[in-house]
Amino acid sequence: MPSIRIEQLLMEVDQLTQFSRHFMSVQGHQAKPAHFYRTLMAALISQATNLGVVSMSASVKGTTIDMLRHVLHYFIREETLTAASTEIVNRHHELPLSAVHGTGTLSSSDAQRFGIRASSLLASYYPRYYGYYEKAIGIYTHISDQYAVFSTQVISCSPREALYVLDGLLNNNTILKIREHTTDTHGYTEIIFALCHLLGFYFMPRIRDLKDQQLYRVDRQADYGVFAPLLTKTADLSIVEEQWEEMLRVAISLKQRTAPAHVIVQRLTNSYPSDRLSKAFTNLGRILKTQYILRYLTDPKLRQTVQLQLNKGEYRHKLPRRIFFADQGEFTTGDYEEIMNKASCLSLVSNAILYWNTIKINDIIESLRAQGEVIEDETLAHISLLPYRHVVPNGTYFIDDL
Repeated sequence: MPSIRIEQLLMEVDQLTQFSRHFMSVQGHQAKPAHFYRTLMAALISQATNLGVVSMSASVKGTTIDMLRHVLHYFIREETLTAASTEIVNRHHELPLSAVHGTGTLSSSDAQRFGIRASSLLASYYPRYYGYYEKAIGIYTHISDQYAVFSTQVISCSPREALYVLDGLLNNNTILKIREHTTDTHGYTEIIFALCHLLGFYFMPRIRDLKDQQLYRVDRQADYGVFAPLLTKTADLSIVEEQWEEMLRVAISLKQRTAPAHVIVQRLTNSYPSDRLSKAFTNLGRILKTQYILRYLTDPKLRQTVQLQLNKGEYRHKLPRRIFFADQGEFTTGDYEEIMNKASCLSLVSNAILYWNTIKINDIIESLRAQGEVIEDETLAHISLLPYRHVVPNGTYFIDDL
């Protein structure tokens, strides 16, 4: 892969996708300032790399702190970042090489932890990676089987990640038609199994220590043959039937986005077992979990699909670590909007790198095939679309004056 500076990569991707057209003023009619395009790209990079406006102004000739702050304040916000990132994801989905890696119907979600130095309500101790004295936050991303990030959330490391699984799936504004979703152990609960089923998603997490999982039967008197020793408890179908109408109302509310999904999931989780609606979701989830685990144990193709998709998500985590380099890759602000702005810029840049890589890899493949090389699509499916060492994220930007 040819080496390229990050600002040049963004501009090349913008020429092909026109994602910058989504960065409109908050008023909708305010004129763009002088040198807007270069300032916009510099502002996006300042957030994605964690440099901030002061360091970025010193790294870009003719761009002042006030210019960067003006663009950040009036043009770069969650609405415009989401629209721009969606544009890149949609255009990437149309590339032939993308289809080699997946159909865009499978996704996974996982949290990546970053240290934080400032005081924040989201910050929490995470001894596993940050010891007992430093706090961290998580950036929870949903990634498709084509490596594209279609949802980004900033979360606390304290609660279970399962709370945020549905947010990304329901807030997906791209053309990707997600039908199947996978997570690791922290991303599943029995309530999530039930809600995904009602919402039309097939939930297939990788569950740790399967031998310790409780499996349920639906009929205490039925003979389940060789599975009988495994099905030691019975799920209560009567409460599911009793609460079915209410369960559908919850699903419809989620579909219509009347409230954030993680809020509803949190309330259902906290109200168990005293609340009958929560018990109904849990019992339905127990049946679905049992069915899934039995399929997982007997279907090698399903296990391979889950593992491959989770590996894509884990590998993609290396890219943000390289791009988000300033201040040792730690957040220095505790303001939620600023943190979310940086996280969304990071996802946008990640998607831009993915798009650029896919174009270049496809050019290399076509060149080799023109020389008589036989390259099968099955082979290409094993080549990641997210190499990142050729992208240069630091230094003096816009060396060639625009």
